[in-house]
Amino acid sequence: MSEQRVRAAAEPGATGAQVWLARAAFALALAAAVVLVAFAGRKSLVMVALAAAGVVLFVAAAFWVLAGRGVLRVVAAAVAVLAPVTVLGLLIRAGLLWVALLSLALFALAIVAARTALMAGGERMATYAAEPAKRPFLIMNPRSGGGKVTRFGLKEKAEAMGAEVALLDGPGTVDVAVLARDAVARGADLLGVAGGDGTQALVAGIAAEHDLPFLVVSAGTRNHFALDLGLDREDPATCLKGLTDGVEMRVDLGRIGDRTFVNNASFGAYAEIVQSPEYRDDKTRTTLRLLPDELAGHRGARLTARIADVTIEGPQAVLVSNDPYGSTDLAGLGRRARLDLGVLGLVAISVASARQAVGLLRRSSQRGLVRLTGAEVVVEADVAEIPVGIDGEAILMPTPVRCTTEPGALRVRVPRDRPGVPPAKPAVDWVRLRRLAFARHPAG
Repeated sequence: MSEQRVRAAAEPGATGAQVWLARAAFALALAAAVVLVAFAGRKSLVMVALAAAGVVLFVAAAFWVLAGRGVLRVVAAAVAVLAPVTVLGLLIRAGLLWVALLSLALFALAIVAARTALMAGGERMATYAAEPAKRPFLIMNPRSGGGKVTRFGLKEKAEAMGAEVALLDGPGTVDVAVLARDAVARGADLLGVAGGDGTQALVAGIAAEHDLPFLVVSAGTRNHFALDLGLDREDPATCLKGLTDGVEMRVDLGRIGDRTFVNNASFGAYAEIVQSPEYRDDKTRTTLRLLPDELAGHRGARLTARIADVTIEGPQAVLVSNDPYGSTDLAGLGRRARLDLGVLGLVAISVASARQAVGLLRRSSQRGLVRLTGAEVVVEADVAEIPVGIDGEAILMPTPVRCTTEPGALRVRVPRDRPGVPPAKPAVDWVRLRRLAFARHPAG
């Protein structure tokens, strides 16, 4: 069998559009190179080297802005500003700015075409028919998300649909878990939350414990869980349609100690900083004050993370997620296209030096950045207790801290009509793209 036939067979189901987009990606990348060589000649290599040096210098300086103090931080900030300005000035002086911009634009188009060609629809999370809830019980936090509960009239709309609503407002309000368990004892057949992800996780755990459907109302500030469920974050009132015209999906639930999480649990620098009493009043100043010691290892516990047969020694930050995040951004913290894969995602970052910070640009997994998946993650430390950020809420937990996944444990009720989860953006794999570009028999 010829090499081309092997390539074609390696991409079954490739459409004609995918093939032509892959070819366009190569053509645009080649055009970007041709523009550089044709109009810059020998200077093209200098331009590439200059741009690369500018990026490296900027990243290294940005690291010292975070890791340094006093004069060092001021100098690093100046270098971070001057590096791109200097590169821009040299290109203008040489009369090559338009060449650089045109070549960069062509290469950016090549990346867009490549990702579109590689983007497969993929399997979506399965949904199941669901009967309207007869005795739904919703917990709403009027302060969450800048007052979305009041602004969108969520309490009144939910009650008009037959739901019982408990507001977390005013003195004497009982614990969220107590409210949810009491509702279950009184015969609630659905639990829901209009609030932050931390509250969502607490009630979701109780819903899973009793195998009840759980309704997410996107009334929080960030609404990461709602985002990954494909819900409308701009108008939380649309989420209430799940009460009367909804479908169900089975999603995974993360567990850390005796708590559940729907998004992630963070360890290390971030969790240490948010524990500071000053963090609530001045997040930026507190972070800049504490981060140098965190990065240098002079503050906080020394961590060790274990997943499967891999051990990661001394990372500055560890994030364990309920199903893995996408991998197309630098740190791998984008969004989750699936919440039913039955695994935890792990991202561990070590940036104790400017060299390691620069290494993140090439996604170095030797030391700077580690991304793995597994059914269990154990985080150990050289102290008996460490801070952990669980879905944005900081608490202290005894070590070692064990994170596990409960596949398909949570029944989530969502509206039948919702924005949905867009396909994940794939990393640009030029080898796979070449197989696509030279596929002889695309499907359809």
